[in-house]
Amino acid sequence: MAVPKRRHSKARVNSRRANWLRIEAVEASICPNCREPKLPHRVCLNCGMYKGRQVIQVEEAK
Repeated sequence: MAVPKRRHSKARVNSRRANWLRIEAVEASICPNCREPKLPHRVCLNCGMYKGRQVIQVEEAK
């Protein structure tokens, strides 16, 4: 099995590990049915709609 010939420096290792912070947060979109914010490509947790059809039954808040 291949083994690295030289050791990676601390700066190289740490700069690679630090790149996960660069991932941008996903912005919430607006549900076209109930106008509540929801994550894109997900079922709306407020009304249960996805792509214009009812996917889950949501209990009404009292």
